[in-house]
Amino acid sequence: MPSKFAVTGGIGSGKSALCHILKERGHPVFSCDKINRALLLEKDYLDGLKQRFPACFREGALDRAALAALVFADRKALAALNAYAHPRIYARLNEEMESAKRVCFAEVPLLFESGMPALFDGVIVVLREREERIRAVIARDGLTREQVEARIRDQFDYDGPLPEGCFVIENDGGEEALQKKADALLAELKTRGMLP
Repeated sequence: MPSKFAVTGGIGSGKSALCHILKERGHPVFSCDKINRALLLEKDYLDGLKQRFPACFREGALDRAALAALVFADRKALAALNAYAHPRIYARLNEEMESAKRVCFAEVPLLFESGMPALFDGVIVVLREREERIRAVIARDGLTREQVEARIRDQFDYDGPLPEGCFVIENDGGEEALQKKADALLAELKTRGMLP
């Protein structure tokens, strides 16, 4: 079976930028966020969300901002959302990766939080200095500093020790530096026989 790699890291670390480079290098790249957006267009999935979070629906439609505000303020609500969403997202992701029939990568923002690293043959962690992450997310999403810090608190602590065996990319330069690190990673995967 071809290898499957998860690309993960904290909010604002540069996961998407690394995945974009991997895609440019000709590798299939999948995204849990993209799958989640697709699920949010499916009636069955929305019905399940409505049963669990009726207050986050306005005139039958999901108010995504209300859901985000709820789950980032209430850990029980966040746990309930993750328990509902993660198995469905991972099932869809697994189907997509299997259909690729070759080595592929997946951007998985909450890999360690969801306890799913075992689904993958390797885990690539993108690290970036905390202040840089906060600035990047404020600029990208228009959130306040407090909102970004609350999201960081709810995520795996990437400033602490990482699980054993992860491939680590330090995103501490510009785009060109990240491209060089991506190429070095691909070379290492080839050397290890994980990439043809």
